[in-house]
Amino acid sequence: MGSNSSRISDLPKNEYLKKLSGTQSVSENDPFWNQLLSFSFPAPTSSSELKLLEEATVSVCRSLVENNPRTGNLGALIKVFISRTKELKLSAECQNHIFIWQTHNALFIICCLLKVFICEMSEEELQLHFTYEEKSPGTYGCDSEDLLEELLCCLMQLITDVPLLDITYEISVEAVSTMVVFLSCQLFHKEVLRQSISHKYLMRGRCLPYTSKLVKTLLYNFIRQEKPPPPGAHVFPQQSDGGGLLYGLASGVATGLWTVFTLGGVGSKAAATPELSSPLANQSLLLLLVLANLTDAADAPNPYKQAIMSFKNTQDSSPFPSSIPHAFQINFNSLYTALCEQQTSDQATLLLYTLLHQNGNIRTYMLARTDMENLVLPILEILYHVEERNSHHVYMALIILLILTEDDGFNRSIHEVILKNITWYSERVLTEISLGSLLILVVIRTIQYNMTRTRDKYLHTNCLAALANMSAQFRSLHQYAAQRIISLFSLLSKKHNKVLEQATQSLRGSLSSSDVPLPDYAQDLNVIEEVIRMMLEIINSCLTNSLHHNPNLVYALLYKRDLFEQFRTHPSFQDIMQNIDLVITFFSSRLLQAGAELSVERVLEIIKQGVVALPKDRLKKFPDLKFKYVEEEQPEEFFIPYVWSLVYNSAVGLYWNPQDVQLFTMGAD
Repeated sequence: MGSNSSRISDLPKNEYLKKLSGTQSVSENDPFWNQLLSFSFPAPTSSSELKLLEEATVSVCRSLVENNPRTGNLGALIKVFISRTKELKLSAECQNHIFIWQTHNALFIICCLLKVFICEMSEEELQLHFTYEEKSPGTYGCDSEDLLEELLCCLMQLITDVPLLDITYEISVEAVSTMVVFLSCQLFHKEVLRQSISHKYLMRGRCLPYTSKLVKTLLYNFIRQEKPPPPGAHVFPQQSDGGGLLYGLASGVATGLWTVFTLGGVGSKAAATPELSSPLANQSLLLLLVLANLTDAADAPNPYKQAIMSFKNTQDSSPFPSSIPHAFQINFNSLYTALCEQQTSDQATLLLYTLLHQNGNIRTYMLARTDMENLVLPILEILYHVEERNSHHVYMALIILLILTEDDGFNRSIHEVILKNITWYSERVLTEISLGSLLILVVIRTIQYNMTRTRDKYLHTNCLAALANMSAQFRSLHQYAAQRIISLFSLLSKKHNKVLEQATQSLRGSLSSSDVPLPDYAQDLNVIEEVIRMMLEIINSCLTNSLHHNPNLVYALLYKRDLFEQFRTHPSFQDIMQNIDLVITFFSSRLLQAGAELSVERVLEIIKQGVVALPKDRLKKFPDLKFKYVEEEQPEEFFIPYVWSLVYNSAVGLYWNPQDVQLFTMGAD
């Protein structure tokens, strides 16, 4: 590249890149490297320019692929970078801008080359390109893994040890991005990779001792959400005459190269990326999720997953059990605050799910918080805007609610939190409502959306499971929440009758024409009856456990009492209908005695009085409804494609040609 490079389109013709990828070997001590690494060019401003950068890199890479087995120039470049990183910490302390900038440029070139190499060749071929030793043309040294492993260790040291300052921000982002690229071989395989070079280096050997430190640093990068330095904030001031070469080199960091790392995106999605407030936090979170979802090695569990499962609060002074490897401590309050603030992105929601599901310390801490609304409201907003979210994001939000509702303390406390003016809830003005009632409204809305659009049984099941977990602790339900529970039952009842009618007509038609295949109405009927029974169990659970706390639900039941008539004698619902029928009959009788033309207020007063008079022993006790989230048998088949879809769409400044990517056969929306 060098100081003469001014445009991305010039890169394939650049004399320094030609020398790097050419047929002549360049020693790691050659002054050429200082020239190569002193470059600047106008940054890409669109996805098409990012693609142009990729295409320019590909042409250089293909030449290097052909010539590197004889020249070893890739290895020399990596050695130059590794030797420079040993002085990075000191350079940061001494404010050595030029040294840090050139080291960043070296890593930038390595990342670009590595990305294309991984796409173009097998892991075995890639390893050979990293292992050239000067012996004789075309031969390779016996220490075939050292250089690649050393590069990875060097990146981990850079991420964890170099202080985050204005002058080191960019190289920190690039180090995280390069690790993501190193792991990106998964993108070019349709099947989940269970053994790869990345597993080999990251799960054992020299990289393993950095596990807990790396996970901790990536988490703190996410927590702190450090913004990039403003252009020009960390370089030499411009001279009045335009500056000359020194300014031309230094300004490349601020006004040229840096913008490469704030645009990012793939295809048409690039337009949304400039709004990203912290590229370092974004890349760190993506890398953390990739590491957490690496499959276990044959002889060892994933150490990054172990670290995520076991870390503790900084305020927890109890010793770690000796059986827990890679343990560390982190400030839970800061982590909780960041998770609450960042739930607009898929990756932050996936991190929240991962921590709640896998780390018991985090789960206990969060459930003990007295400000759970700060976490729950963003999750409810994701579900409320289901039409605008991809299905995976909706699933993660829903499973988070399911995990939270497994705790009875949570189910009680959400009805004690009173919210005012929920502006994003547009169906009805909610000037005052409990968090519990709002949660019920949003989950029911999600069920109704699913019934009319996606018709996903898995989503139905999890929504109903969350409602069922909460049902015994329903308290002071908002009148609108009570109405929506009964309205959902009404919708299910109509659907049941429609399917039943279709099944009957189909059966009659089959008697006259035996050649026409019948639709499977029996299966549809089974599914709808399962959902109806679940709704009846939820209503029954509320009536038997907290009838006196929920006059609005009794009111809604009485108002729509005719809905339940057809299910009283139905063999699938007869048992669960006993209590509901008893409550309807008891309160209907009291209303009848009170006379006609009763106001809403008077009806609610009669209900509250009747609750005291209703003998509790007349309500049949059923087992408590309790559903626990259980991860699928092979979760990696879902999570690994999902995580890489997030990297593909959200990684800053990284572009992969959609035609090369093979992973998303199951697809994340």
